[in-house]
Amino acid sequence: MAFDPVMLLADLARLPYPDIDPVFFRMGPLALRWYGLMYLLGLAGAYWLIKSRAATRNVSLPPQQLSDLIVYAAFGVFLGGRLGYVLFYNFPFYLDHPLKVFAVWEGGMSFHGGLIGTCIAIWIFCKTRGFPVWPIADLAAGAAPIGLGFGRMGNFINGELFGRSTDVEWCMVFPHGGPECRHPSQLYEAGLEGVTLFVILTILNRWPTPPGTMFWTFICGYGVARFFVEFFREPDSHLGFIFQWVTMGQILCIPMVAVGVFMIVRGYKRA
Repeated sequence: MAFDPVMLLADLARLPYPDIDPVFFRMGPLALRWYGLMYLLGLAGAYWLIKSRAATRNVSLPPQQLSDLIVYAAFGVFLGGRLGYVLFYNFPFYLDHPLKVFAVWEGGMSFHGGLIGTCIAIWIFCKTRGFPVWPIADLAAGAAPIGLGFGRMGNFINGELFGRSTDVEWCMVFPHGGPECRHPSQLYEAGLEGVTLFVILTILNRWPTPPGTMFWTFICGYGVARFFVEFFREPDSHLGFIFQWVTMGQILCIPMVAVGVFMIVRGYKRA
């Protein structure tokens, strides 16, 4: 093969993908994965933050009740995320293979489904324990970006949900993404959905706001961040673009932004 200096420079411009073993600990049949650890770190971070903020927001939430809230939320994320993926992203396949719904080890989780599941779980928790819904929802929303940030780092370590092919200097070749150099869109999402949204909600938490403002700001902020990142993220192979340049993720984010803005304005007007 003839020497091509242009191709050599292009290769040097790429950032090497840090090919990390998805399993960080093995002992016989026991295998602990980074992705599971990220979920645990997200839940632990949410527990700590909610505990520290509950007192400042005048919400009486004893440790046992807080632990139960985290368990409710975890079940909501898992069950809602799985059912959301089945319904929103690959329903015809699971209609033909219903037992595959339970094959969670094969992957397939939807944030939007997880969000719906978590909202239902928090509502059930509040109604059965006698807590007002909006103060608890505001506390949970302020902590949600922690889990999102860790979750996207887990996606990056797994080399999944990578971006579209590009020639930007920071592109990476992912193990399951073919030979093309791609956007590390998982890191974009970690930065926007995790770090940026966490900072915005932390600043907002310092001000007196109508009940539900933190929650709806999270809903709106996530919708904006995800809609933007979808321009760099590779669409699901079995879906592609729904029409022209629009992806399923963007379609699901549009009502989030619209309802979020409406409810924030409504809350301030009623206040």
